[in-house]
Amino acid sequence: MQVPPRGGMFLFGGTVANVPTQSWFVSQSPYSVDAEDGKYVIHRDGERITEVKFAQAKFQDLKTNEGIPYYKIALLHGANCLATTTIQTCVYWNTPKRCKFCTIELSLSSGATIAKKKPEQLAEVAIAAKKLDHVTHVTLTTGTTSTPDNGIKHLVETATAIKEATGLPIHAQFEPPKDLSTIDSLYGVVDTIGIHVESFDRAVLKEIAPCKVDIPFVRYIEAWKRSVAIFGDTQVSSYVIAGIGETDDSIIEGSRILAELGGYPFIVPLRPIPGSMLEDKRPPSPDRMRHIYAEVAEILRANGLSWRNNKAGCVRCRACSALSDFEY
Repeated sequence: MQVPPRGGMFLFGGTVANVPTQSWFVSQSPYSVDAEDGKYVIHRDGERITEVKFAQAKFQDLKTNEGIPYYKIALLHGANCLATTTIQTCVYWNTPKRCKFCTIELSLSSGATIAKKKPEQLAEVAIAAKKLDHVTHVTLTTGTTSTPDNGIKHLVETATAIKEATGLPIHAQFEPPKDLSTIDSLYGVVDTIGIHVESFDRAVLKEIAPCKVDIPFVRYIEAWKRSVAIFGDTQVSSYVIAGIGETDDSIIEGSRILAELGGYPFIVPLRPIPGSMLEDKRPPSPDRMRHIYAEVAEILRANGLSWRNNKAGCVRCRACSALSDFEY
C-alpha cells in the first residue's frame, strides 16, 4: 500500500483531497492556499478558485492511560475515516524486495507512531474518534509479517475490538495469503477488503515492488474472487499506482479485469514521499490522470460499481484518488 504522509486533508467543493505539502514538486504548483477574511481560499496563479477547510481531529490531542498520544495509534484520514497501520514494520523493509514507494518504517523511526497497536488501544481511540469527531468508518492496514497469515491474525484481533467497542464499519488491507481460507477469518469483523496489486505490469513490479512480483498474479485473482464472494461487489479493492513506469493501457485493462470480478480498482497517482526510494520522481500529469480516471470510471459504470456503495476504507474516504469524481 502507498500510504499518504507528508500532506494535508483539504475539504472543498463537496470532495476531499489528500494534498502533498512537503515533496520537492510542491513549489512548482500553480496553486496556493491563502488566508482571506478569516477563511482559507485556494488560488491558482493568483485567481480565486474556492474556499477550503481542513479537517481537525479532537481525539488526536488525547493520550492513553499509558501516556501514549492517540495520534501515534491512529489518525483522521479524509473527512471522517479513522486510519492506522496496525503493525508498523514489514518483513521486506531491510531487503532488496522492499517496495520503493513505501515509507512504513520511516514514521516509526521518527517517533511518529508505535510499532504494534494493541486491540484495546485501537478500541479506546476509536471510541473517542467516533464521539469527538464523528468518525464513520475505519481503515486498518499492516506491514507484511513473517508469519503465514501475513498479519491477518492481528487485523482480526484489532478489528474485533473496534467493532465490539464502536460498531463502526471497518476496512482491512493485507497481502494475499497463500492459504486463501485465512481471508474467511475476517468475515463478521470487517466490512471491506483491500488487496493491493499496485501495478498490473509485472515488469514494473519487478523494478518498483519486487516482493509483489514474487506473488503470482493468479493468487491476486483468486484472493479477489474469494473476497468478493464473502464481502460482495464493490467491497473489495486494490490500489493501482499511476506513474511508476506502466502504460495507460495496463492500468485500464487491469482495472477491467478487477471490475469484472466485482472489485474496485482504486487508482492513485504516484506520491513521491520524502525519504522513499522514489522521492525524486515526478508524479503523473493531471492530463494523464484525467484520461485514466475517465476510462476506468466508464468501466465501473459498465460493471455496476461505485464508491457510493462501498462501506468503509480508502474507496469510501476518497482522499487519495479523484476517481470517484469521474463516476458522475
